[in-house]
Amino acid sequence: MEQMLQTVLFLSAVDTTFAREPSQPTINVAVVLGGSWYNMEIRGSFNQETFQDLPVQINTVTVIVNNTNPSSLITHICDVLTKSRIHAVIFEDDIESEAVAQILDFTSAEVSAPIIGMGGGSTVVLTPKEQHSAFLQLGASMEQQIRVIFKVMEEYNWGSFAIITSYFPGYQEFITHIQLFIETSYYGWEIEQTLTLEMTKDEDNFKTKRFLQQIDAQILILYCSREEAENLFELAEQANLHGPDHIWILSSIAVGNMERVAKQFPVGLISIMTERWKMSLQQRVRDGVAIIAKGAESFYKTYGYMPGPSADCRHPARGVTRNILYRY
Repeated sequence: MEQMLQTVLFLSAVDTTFAREPSQPTINVAVVLGGSWYNMEIRGSFNQETFQDLPVQINTVTVIVNNTNPSSLITHICDVLTKSRIHAVIFEDDIESEAVAQILDFTSAEVSAPIIGMGGGSTVVLTPKEQHSAFLQLGASMEQQIRVIFKVMEEYNWGSFAIITSYFPGYQEFITHIQLFIETSYYGWEIEQTLTLEMTKDEDNFKTKRFLQQIDAQILILYCSREEAENLFELAEQANLHGPDHIWILSSIAVGNMERVAKQFPVGLISIMTERWKMSLQQRVRDGVAIIAKGAESFYKTYGYMPGPSADCRHPARGVTRNILYRY
């Protein structure tokens, strides 16, 4: 009888201990993917096991945006913020357009929602960002890429080069950053030519081809979109600018998605990419969610509760002073 009573008291103590143990805080994260090819990539990718070792419990809502024009993108993000009580957004796309980053930056500032850009146009680094924005971009800025490009060129003593750009947004800043870099460098750099060309697909590319045929430089630094790069390299091959006599160095936005390398790209081209391109989509998403989870944990330790979800687009919270997750 005494032994049975001790057992009952022990089990009661265990039950009390578990009852007093605080429940793990929970946050809702929207994973928004821009591009139809993600339909095949996400099957079975994001479940509770993916995030089980993070410091807070994660509930994910996955949204695929097949059409990433500004209107469609804003509509999808606003819908998920309104319907699913979202604390933060993880975003990746295969569009490679700075316009995507601008939309996400504006949305983050309007609704006080942390948004993490993992790839594509969402990682075309913006400086400066909108006031009150909580938009974090996991990418290399234009200045960082240029420094790395010239470090490689200096290592191989490639002092003379040509700059080739399209009219893709940011091309003027790209040229300016290069000019500023070489003006403050001890190395004797020489810009042989600077060409800004029309690179869209056109039946009549005679003018662009003629400019390419006039290029004498062997080192060619290219800034444009991926689609423009594919068109340009078709013309560059006709102008005999492929092969071992010419070295092409591309900004990361011109290369785009490393999982789908364009067949038009010549062998041996050089580009500046972060190590994230080696990671699977599941790993990239998990990294983004882990950043949000760490911030949520810090908030919870400070205040003892989790904040409510982000504001929705119908009731923007720009400039509202309150304890919000993105500060952590």
